[in-house]
Amino acid sequence: MKARLHITPLPYQDDPIVYFGALRQRPGAVLLDSGRPVASGGRYDIISSDPVSLLYVDEQGSVRVDGIVCDQPNPFVAQQALLDSLALELPDSDLPFLAGLIGYWGYDLGRALEPVGASTNHTVGLPSSRTGLYDWALIQDHRQKESWLVATHARREQVLGWLDSPAFTGPEFQLQSPFAGELDRAGYARRFAAVQEYIRAGDCYQINLAQRFSAPYVGDLWSAYLRLRQATPTPFAGYMAWPSDRGEQAILSLSPERFLHCRSDGHVETRPIKGTRPRGATPEEDRHLAEALKASPKDRAENVMIVDLLRNDLGRVCRPGSVRVPQLCGLESYANVHHLVSVVCGELEAGRRPLDLLAAAFPGGSITGAPKVRAMQIIDELEPSRRSVYCGSLGFVDVRGNMDTSIAIRTALADGERLHLWGGGGLVADSEVEAEYVETLDKIRHLMAALGEPKHKVE
Repeated sequence: MKARLHITPLPYQDDPIVYFGALRQRPGAVLLDSGRPVASGGRYDIISSDPVSLLYVDEQGSVRVDGIVCDQPNPFVAQQALLDSLALELPDSDLPFLAGLIGYWGYDLGRALEPVGASTNHTVGLPSSRTGLYDWALIQDHRQKESWLVATHARREQVLGWLDSPAFTGPEFQLQSPFAGELDRAGYARRFAAVQEYIRAGDCYQINLAQRFSAPYVGDLWSAYLRLRQATPTPFAGYMAWPSDRGEQAILSLSPERFLHCRSDGHVETRPIKGTRPRGATPEEDRHLAEALKASPKDRAENVMIVDLLRNDLGRVCRPGSVRVPQLCGLESYANVHHLVSVVCGELEAGRRPLDLLAAAFPGGSITGAPKVRAMQIIDELEPSRRSVYCGSLGFVDVRGNMDTSIAIRTALADGERLHLWGGGGLVADSEVEAEYVETLDKIRHLMAALGEPKHKVE
């Protein structure tokens, strides 16, 4: 007999840290954070812990479920089998998540899908993917100003007890030294020149070239996340941390970018970001920067190339004729930057499921380039180390067929006693090396400052 999920109202909190603060020390605790009350655009927070099973992909690429190597080598197929194993009687509800998978899919998982190569160093040791199977969730709806606990009777009593526990306060987060870049200015310039050669040779139209910065730290990573979300609230943020034999590992993501959203009726949406300007110091300067971005042929070209790529990716699993672009190069403004954002929609073919869509479009075209496979090969050749979770995806897949995932940009990764940040940007034929180098820093210097480092200078 299936256990039945029940929906219990909880006191509404305009900030998810009130609830997550009481649960974050639980095994497998996860927060998918809409950035409220400051960020706009996000609607739901999703919080859970204590998964009934845990699937991860180890450094050798083996799929493990609860530590045991799985017979199924394809991580997306293995995740679908795990999702199908969740036997629950579900209530009728419009909430986006009742039970299912929550976790991340790292950029390097793309090596299991496409012939990318493996020339770069595996510097950051987080698993390529880590997804828990959760049978309960605490959901906050900031539009309706309601909070709900979705759980079986037995699980509900457990969770209510956890929520009554005092929030854990750890030692204050502190950087031990400034962030150091993996590339110096000359190293970036050499790789920029190599990309331009590939573009002129016809290998590609666009390459997203990134650089990694690292610093040692001490203290509580949750306090670091709170600093980041205060400095740059975004609608697709997330936090998860866990112990490993390398020390504590964690993802602190302040992503502004939705990757794939899928409803249980098969409607699909992706929102690629391409084109960036910093916010201005005055309203007049801010308007000027926004207008310059909207009028930039280069930035629009970058965005349109990725829209075409994503139309192709969605077309692999969507009903023919259903893929459309309701918004092309719309301006969206965040705390620190302006972006050009497009919207691509479609309808899943009969028999296709959200994880089929994720596999077909993974990793997101906005952070690879075009054509995607060749772009990934060039990235693997030119970037000194693997991206790990950066440019992968965080999110959930619900048992009813709902899915929502982000692109893991503006994302810090903790691995042992070091914290890593990446900044990148799309390079096209008329890109300028100085502007692109500065853009990689513009995207993350506010994160560095929030973590306690003085303003990062361009040397």
